[in-house]
Amino acid sequence: MKLGTRGSPLALAQTHELAARLSAAHGFDTAALEIVPIKTSGDMILNVPLSEAGGKGLFTKELDLALLHGDIALAVHSAKDLPTFLPDGLEIAGYLPREDVRDAWISPHANHPLGLPPASLVGTASLRRGAMVKRLRPDIKISLLRGNVETRLAKVAKGEAAATLLALAGLKRLGLEARATSVLNVRDFVPAPGQGAIAITIRTGDEATRALLAPVLDEETAIALAAERAFLRVLDGSCKTPIGAYARIDGSNVAFHAIVLKPDGSQVFETEVSAPRSDAARLGEAAGKDLAAQIPAGFFEG
Repeated sequence: MKLGTRGSPLALAQTHELAARLSAAHGFDTAALEIVPIKTSGDMILNVPLSEAGGKGLFTKELDLALLHGDIALAVHSAKDLPTFLPDGLEIAGYLPREDVRDAWISPHANHPLGLPPASLVGTASLRRGAMVKRLRPDIKISLLRGNVETRLAKVAKGEAAATLLALAGLKRLGLEARATSVLNVRDFVPAPGQGAIAITIRTGDEATRALLAPVLDEETAIALAAERAFLRVLDGSCKTPIGAYARIDGSNVAFHAIVLKPDGSQVFETEVSAPRSDAARLGEAAGKDLAAQIPAGFFEG
């Protein structure tokens, strides 16, 4: 069986995690699974923000095509990289158990954005992270910092930026958790929808692959992601939209917190709601409609 993935160290680590879980669940050797690295447009375009280059689909397009053409049996993605709508013929089979959803702060100068010297430069490729930093510190300058995790860490170490923010989940999966200066609270830095979750896409109707995956997929992660992705669908969430959304399983309920920010952090709309687990998707959709009704025209410009 061929498992498609991006070729970055983090993407490969995530795919190896899936392979190990499948091997343990079914008792076969991981050699029966071939990991197929596929270079995506997002891996090649590093000098402009994703919002200007084409959005989230840049990290999935080539994997989608390989899956649709039958070159791979499934594709492994960081769930937050998946577009709001998948191409016809593909669907999300499910998710591995979610890792820590929080953002990590990396800086040799301060353990929190509030501690940085005035007018410091923070590098990030995420409009959400940039807007949340600006919300706390309007004086901070935000610069584009693209590349894989190790590249971004190296750029901060060389002084190209005073700080950066990365998903703690990615640092953990790469064994680099110790590189985090601190871990940011989800109240102030609401995670990206899907952050920390590994999503597996398959061809619609491929019941054999779905059955193979079933023992390793996590129901609670699927419930949380149903709420987060439903929220995104309403707002047409893309790389052009600073959005945070986090659904947490709380007993028999889902607790949902979402935030939409102006790119410069000067205006914020938030909502916090909860509902039974069975209503997760409806909860996310209702939260999206609630915020969409409050957001004025032209909100995301500038």
